[in-house]
Amino acid sequence: MNFDIGYMFDIFPRILQYLPIVLYMGTLSFVLAVIVGLIFAVIINAKVPVLYQLLRVIISYFRGVPTLIQIFIFYFGLPQLFPSLSSIQAITAVIIALSIKNAAYLSEVFRSAFLAVDKSQFEACEAVNMTKWQGLRTVILPQVFRVAIPATGNYYIMMIKETSLAFTIGVVDMLARAKLESAVTYKFLEAYLAVGLIYWAITVVLAFLQSKLEKYMERPYLKEATKS
Repeated sequence: MNFDIGYMFDIFPRILQYLPIVLYMGTLSFVLAVIVGLIFAVIINAKVPVLYQLLRVIISYFRGVPTLIQIFIFYFGLPQLFPSLSSIQAITAVIIALSIKNAAYLSEVFRSAFLAVDKSQFEACEAVNMTKWQGLRTVILPQVFRVAIPATGNYYIMMIKETSLAFTIGVVDMLARAKLESAVTYKFLEAYLAVGLIYWAITVVLAFLQSKLEKYMERPYLKEATKS
């Protein structure tokens, strides 16, 4: 069977109908992963007794187990232990799995970013009578995010792509739609290549936006360098 490029372009609109659900799962998972990852990083840097040791085990587990297995555990496994979770939606299970798994990785990114901030910044906050929360929110976190943006942006792109695993538990996304299309026409190459090109385009756009954000965050530091 010859490659049918016309068919590939024909199914693009039908596949793109499911782009919003991909962006929803990926973006919400990313936001939750950033929040949880920051909490993990603070606990690890502070070496809070008990929580520190527990987090080390949790992070090791989520970094060591494949994403697909984690999704299966949250969707199929937890309801077996907790019947009250039997009504959990597939999308919810995917979001939880991606959030915690990537929070484990992002915690190391944020931990390193915290260490990259000069200790004098913390001392300066105390010197002007800022509370720990005020100093963290207004002085430390902006510098942490500036250092962490490149790696964090890459994780966002990766999480958008990882949402393609959602079809394995019944979520109808772009990959699931392509699978249904190819099952009828047997034009698997065209269907899967169409999905691949869409994900590639998303990656290019997100990488461009990430570079713009990095330049924006660098502006105050470039101005200071120019003055000096």
